[in-house]
Amino acid sequence: MAKKKNTPPAPRAPKADAQPTLKDLLSSEVLNKLKAQADELKQEESSRKEAERKAAEDARKAEQKRLDNDFSHLLENSDPNWRNYK
Repeated sequence: MAKKKNTPPAPRAPKADAQPTLKDLLSSEVLNKLKAQADELKQEESSRKEAERKAAEDARKAEQKRLDNDFSHLLENSDPNWRNYK
């Protein structure tokens, strides 16, 4: 059987009729404002997620503290072999 020769794909020539993109049409000032706004939104999103995580952690700690003060919960979840503690 003959081996197939792998021919590299022909390089594409850039289109001469390419329409300008939105980035090309916008001024650098407007583009910088949009980038700053995007960065600000990302920062707000990360701070919101951090606040949600902290609130969930605080709620989990409060629930654990409440359960640690509940004798029936401690009794149900304790080791039934009390001889180990003598």
